[in-house]
Amino acid sequence: MADILQKILATKREEIELAVQSVSCTAIVEAAGKALPVRDFVGAIRSKIAAGKAGVIAEVKRASPSKGVIRADFQPAEIAASYERGGAACLSVLTDRQYFQGCPEFLQAARAACALPVLRKDFIIDEYQVYEARAMGADCILLIVAAFLPPEGVTGAAAAEAAQRRLLELETLAHQLGLAVLVEVHDAAELDIALHLRTPLLGINNRNLRTFEVSLDTTLGQLGRIGAERIVVTESGIRGPEDVALMRSHAVNAFLVGEAFMRAADPGAELARLFA
Repeated sequence: MADILQKILATKREEIELAVQSVSCTAIVEAAGKALPVRDFVGAIRSKIAAGKAGVIAEVKRASPSKGVIRADFQPAEIAASYERGGAACLSVLTDRQYFQGCPEFLQAARAACALPVLRKDFIIDEYQVYEARAMGADCILLIVAAFLPPEGVTGAAAAEAAQRRLLELETLAHQLGLAVLVEVHDAAELDIALHLRTPLLGINNRNLRTFEVSLDTTLGQLGRIGAERIVVTESGIRGPEDVALMRSHAVNAFLVGEAFMRAADPGAELARLFA
């Protein structure tokens, strides 16, 4: 997966160069300024948790590099409406074309079909993409700490400081545009970097980037280092009510779930069942 991540990031850099040729930096900034009003992503999650419910970020995803096509009958608007009926707090929509078979139009269709705030799920590494996210109607962006590190991960103070500096720059821009930020980590070293960001949304991905193994202990093992001001969002590996119960028994009340819903005939009904 580490190799796949580097391949994806190389593709992203190429995509950004091509995008700038098609829509200039000036034009994308102007488009971002004309976007629809932002929906409160963090507030939607906090509201669910305050009501004693799970704050579920439900993913709209057609495919992945490791699993191929997950949902052949892929209708983003219908899926989004189903999620809203099922009790989701927010949506996550894949916009990466080459590796996840997503696109900005999927995000726009999903957002238009419901009142839920929407995360642009992509590999964001440049300011252009932040403006682009706002222009397409996103309410939140994902920043993956591993995307700002050398292929081998955190190799020393210099690498960590460079990643932290770059993440803060992108987070600052996102917040200036009214966007929320979900910062994602995979291990303790990445968490050290993420804790310097201001966003309350801290995603812990339970999938090991190098082995593909999934363990919920990845989230549980980091909780002691995270203050109460953060909202821990556990990602990957939530497949049954017992997984939800385990997390909630440790005061983890926010979840990003995709594949378990995408493989169900009615994604929203599966959400309601899983988080009943």
